[in-house]
Formats: sequence, C-alpha cells, structure tokens
Amino acid sequence: MSWGALLQPDLILEATILRLTPEILEHYQIKGLVLDVDETLVPVKAAHASEELLHWVAEIRQVAQLWLVSNNLSESRIARIAQALNLPYIFGASKPSRRKLRRAVSQMNLPIEQVAMVGDRLFTDVLAGNRLGMFTILVEPIVPTGEAIQSYPIHTLEVWLSQILGATIPARKRHIK
Repeated sequence: MSWGALLQPDLILEATILRLTPEILEHYQIKGLVLDVDETLVPVKAAHASEELLHWVAEIRQVAQLWLVSNNLSESRIARIAQALNLPYIFGASKPSRRKLRRAVSQMNLPIEQVAMVGDRLFTDVLAGNRLGMFTILVEPIVPTGEAIQSYPIHTLEVWLSQILGATIPARKRHIK
C-alpha cells in the first residue's frame, strides 16, 4: 500500500468531532469508535472535558461503542478525561503502532470494518487506523476559544507532506469555528 493510501482518511469531516453525528455513523455502518484524546476531544492544555463533549458522547454512545486511545503518556490526564466521559481508555498507545488500537477493537467485539479511528492527526491517528484496516475519520483539532488553528503548525505540515505523498487532503480552513 502506498504512503498516499495509508495517509488518506476515509472521511474528512472539516469540523471538530462535535459535528460527527449518529446519522453519519449509521450511513457508514460504524458501530464503534476509537477516539484520540488530545486536540480531538479536548485541547491539549485543557484539564477537563467540555459540557459540549459530554453531550456529544451521550448522543454517540446510543449508536456506537467508544474507546479512548491516546499517545499521551500521562495516565492521570487520560484517566481523568475517560472517567468524566465514562469511557474505557488506553494511554501511551504509540500510534501509528497498531498494537493498542487492536486491543481496543478486540474489546468492542466488532468486525474491524465497523470500527472507525477518529483523530485530528494524519501521521498518527489516520496512519494507525489505515494500517489496521479501520475506517478512518479526520477531524479538525479542538483548540482553545480564541486561538487560531494556525498556531498548530504540525497540522499544516502533515497535510502538506501527505499531499506530496499522494493523499488528497484539502488544506485546513483557517478560520475559527
């Protein structure tokens, strides 16, 4: 499989995860979600999940099983967020390694084709999910209110590199949602 194919998400949301709806999951026959944490669910410097996120999780768990899988090495941070959301978690996942993603998927007891990897990063979340054969969903990072996405240059660099390698990723929007 080419690098372009490995970095190509199956769905580019062009919004934060909060815009991922039960209808979208049903359309793609997704029954489980493996969720990245930092910048996908909460800003990297935030200590707690937002009320909006709590409501989103309550809505999505009606149609899909949810697991948190984070590269973050701080178990206390990931555990605190997981506890607030009442979700199982894995920290220190070393994505794009597939090992801990495989563990979360096996705990869901669902066919791999019915589980999506959702994250804001191409070279960790999308690459890991595609390597495992999961449906992959790229979302815009959740950034602190008033902070522009330009202050997160790694995302722009990842899009640029993935385009060079053959993925068809549009440039990220530059306005605050």
